[in-house]
Amino acid sequence: MRMPILAAILVIATSASAQNTRTMLPVSPGAQGSPPVASGSTGQPPATIVAEPVAMMIAACDANDDGKTTRDELTACVTRSFEAIDTAHKGSLGYIDYSDWALKWLGDRNALPSPFVVDADNDNRITLAELQAQFAILFARFDTDKDGAATRAELLTIRASATGDRPSGKKGRHGAGSDRP
Repeated sequence: MRMPILAAILVIATSASAQNTRTMLPVSPGAQGSPPVASGSTGQPPATIVAEPVAMMIAACDANDDGKTTRDELTACVTRSFEAIDTAHKGSLGYIDYSDWALKWLGDRNALPSPFVVDADNDNRITLAELQAQFAILFARFDTDKDGAATRAELLTIRASATGDRPSGKKGRHGAGSDRP
């Protein structure tokens, strides 16, 4: 009775060990069958699909968790985000307050849209109406099928080439080894 159980444990341990050996094989960046890797890279190919900070916010505004954000969901979300920063209820944000808004809702004080773009009347204040107008423009850009909702796929940006994907060597018109300015 003990012998079949011991044999079963040995078979399981051996097959698990064999599986680990297969998955632990070293892989060289740029090896045959691997995607091209930028020089000086750690092996991860450069990203060609990215999400802009504003797209991540729009995705987070999906109130009913159906995987898409409608204009109404976005409008309500932008209003809530504005009111969370406009604690003094002035009805407008200065550029420093706007940078606080961008940090909280976009992840970085310098994330786009820039306050200079949002401030349509150039009075150095950003109103809820100006922020809503800018998000309406952004929403129209992301809603590629014009169905009134931005899906996760529509919120992704696909770049034709990624930074750092060019081979090293020639730089500029004259090449790397050129003594010409």
